[in-house]
Amino acid sequence: MTTKNSSETRFLLGEADLPKFWYNVNADNPVPPAPVLHPGTKEPVTPDFLSVLFPMDLILQEISTERFIEIPEEVREIYKLYRPTPLIRARRLEKMLDTPAHIYYKNEGVSPAGSHKPNTAIPQAFYNKIAGTKALTTETGAGQWGSALALAGNFFDLDIEVYMVKVSYHQKPYRRLMMETYGAKVFPSPTKHTHFGRSVLEDDPETPGSLGIAISEAVEIAATSGGAKKYSLGSVLNHVLLHQSVIGEEALKQMDMAGEYPDVVIGCAGGGSNFSGIAYPFLRRNLLEGMKTRLLAVEPTATPSLTKGVYTFDYGDTAMMAPIVKMHTLGHAFVPPPIHAGGLRYHGMAPSLSALYDAGYLEARAVPQLATFEAGVQFARAEGIIPAPESNHAIRAAIDEALDAKQKGERRVILFNLSGHGNFDMASYQAYFDGKLVDYDYPVEAVREAMASLPQVPVIA
Repeated sequence: MTTKNSSETRFLLGEADLPKFWYNVNADNPVPPAPVLHPGTKEPVTPDFLSVLFPMDLILQEISTERFIEIPEEVREIYKLYRPTPLIRARRLEKMLDTPAHIYYKNEGVSPAGSHKPNTAIPQAFYNKIAGTKALTTETGAGQWGSALALAGNFFDLDIEVYMVKVSYHQKPYRRLMMETYGAKVFPSPTKHTHFGRSVLEDDPETPGSLGIAISEAVEIAATSGGAKKYSLGSVLNHVLLHQSVIGEEALKQMDMAGEYPDVVIGCAGGGSNFSGIAYPFLRRNLLEGMKTRLLAVEPTATPSLTKGVYTFDYGDTAMMAPIVKMHTLGHAFVPPPIHAGGLRYHGMAPSLSALYDAGYLEARAVPQLATFEAGVQFARAEGIIPAPESNHAIRAAIDEALDAKQKGERRVILFNLSGHGNFDMASYQAYFDGKLVDYDYPVEAVREAMASLPQVPVIA
């Protein structure tokens, strides 16, 4: 889809170019996600049920079918601390690979928290603040989301309580310190603070934890607080993916500045937030304007919810307290292996993304751990930025696309989302350099076994 070969490397937008609207894929989705179900009754959830966890503005965004939703000025003012983020052509990486492909990346690591996560943390904190919320609970895996919500909570004077997956809590102490610097309280999950956390520890005192467990703890705290605390989620739900669309909206303008249009758009995928953030605005072009851009979600072979998971109804958390959604899932009791250092550890995938993938509008690929770190090191030595381990999955796929273009002699335009930097993830890199990381393919048999504990939902759903 190349139109001309720009000699520039950095494509920068000014504050005036900061998007004024988020894009809502629900308006154009040819395969709308199935209804969200109550974990107890298995009937569609009501706003009253969701209001225990979320403020009404976010609930309305969750179910909205408006194509564009206006970004509040208070949110845009904070976005201006780091947005618009740069689009960069990876010329040095292209040269290293000796490829005819043109590789571009959207650098979301320039945010104060070091990742794309503030794009939704800031509006979630804003909407909670104007609704009168005083405190938020949440979970975090690698720490990017917890850092972002701690940042946003500080801006809006909200108390933040973070349940961090235990293995990450110990692997990534600087992420925890970052959250504490912003004023958040951070606990290694599972904890003894919740009924569910205590039950998990009784069964397995040495458990490494999981995002499903951490979500359960955060949800339990919020749901039993009598309204004193709300819950905040950094991925999966539609309002989260909506807020992340600022990435792709900016990228559309920047690719126009570059005089090119991507043949493939790539993002790593755990719950789906950064992938959908860059991909959904390009999907809109595919659906409404007949463009043919491939949209590729990249996940770990250790947590292959899209490529090995089952598309079905499942709980969003391990304790079966969160709503039931239809998604690609490995089973709500999934616990990733402790040797997995690359993040993206959630058992399921965003419902809208799952529906689109199931219908063939998106592609997915699972990549092994060692190959992702190899790609991250290669990128760092070419472009100078040390990527987050999660972002390495997208880099792996981008390099593979560039090498495939080289082999076929094609000029291919590749765009990927560099979802965050890895400056606080050096322990993972050290483990890679020391030969302590291994590849792990999550077994299909384990997925089959997990399906036995799926919720039994009405046929009508």
